[in-house]
Amino acid sequence: MTPEIDPPTTPPSGSDADQYLEGKMLIAMPTMGDDRFARTLIYICAHSDDGAMGLIVNKVAPSIEFPELLEQLDIQNNGSVGEGATAPTVPVLQGGPVEAGRGFVLHSHDYHQDNATLPISDHISMTATVDVLKAIARGAGPSKAMLALGYAGWAPGQLEHEIQANGWLHCEADDDLLFGEDLDAKYDQALAKLGVDISFLSGDAGHA
Repeated sequence: MTPEIDPPTTPPSGSDADQYLEGKMLIAMPTMGDDRFARTLIYICAHSDDGAMGLIVNKVAPSIEFPELLEQLDIQNNGSVGEGATAPTVPVLQGGPVEAGRGFVLHSHDYHQDNATLPISDHISMTATVDVLKAIARGAGPSKAMLALGYAGWAPGQLEHEIQANGWLHCEADDDLLFGEDLDAKYDQALAKLGVDISFLSGDAGHA
């Protein structure tokens, strides 16, 4: 399947933004009942009264790499990358189980596309149009980026309920957790930010 790259929609803001986790990391507890989220680290891109949306940042997408993705989207063959040149590459990750054919580029704030780039924090934005991939391919994209296929979504109140049921911890995001190359290490790195040893976690633990 050729991934679709669609523009993001800015979610409605809640009455008190401080209660939301937008721009933070969710860390799946070992007691997580859904195998799709076992040992996952999720960056929350939007969180409001209407629900939440995030991208898994520590699971590689199966069976596709960035050069192949560019070829599927006909980017390498339309003049974006010069003959004999090697396109810059970004990791292609499994962003979540919802709409796995859609692509979302999470990136540093040094790239912005009017009416398409959604600022998430002071340092991180998300763009979901094919133009950002073209920019990356010609060396004019953001300095840091990752491409996620699919996303994780929660209905209104669902994420809050899962946190109260000890399904998730949460911590501050940083560049290593978002863009680090060692995907396998990210989960333990996130727990270490909270001073948590995974061997001591249980279903009775509270959330951060």
